[in-house]
Amino acid sequence: MSMSVGGAGLDEEPEAMSTINTTPLVDVMLVLLIIFLITIPVITKTVKVELPKTANQATQTKPENITVAVDREGRIYWNERIVPDTEALVANVKAAAVQVPQPEIHVRADRETRFEAVGRVIYAIQRGGVIKVAFITEPDRGQRSRS
Repeated sequence: MSMSVGGAGLDEEPEAMSTINTTPLVDVMLVLLIIFLITIPVITKTVKVELPKTANQATQTKPENITVAVDREGRIYWNERIVPDTEALVANVKAAAVQVPQPEIHVRADRETRFEAVGRVIYAIQRGGVIKVAFITEPDRGQRSRS
């Protein structure tokens, strides 16, 4: 290996360096890449989806529709008649599922009802075989909900 330590002569001007030192450029680019990799997941908090627009439609109550209500203690009612447990609810749903045309089941739950109780009712309706299930709610009248 050889190394050049100076010009050819003392009276000549030193030559300008014609190559670019890329080491600082690479260092800066790596730092920027790391910063972008860390900040991008923080910026995108949610998945972008276009939610459907809805309008509140009044429920058409038909005589063959069945109302299943759940009160705040988790008791289940089949058309205003109390149901002892979810197995009895499944039996009622299976009996209704064979009717032609199959009735809709409208689920009404108290505002203070635990989600677990409503989930058990939905699971029982699914096990019973009824296809059309709707949730009955009060329309929003611009009032703030209690928190």
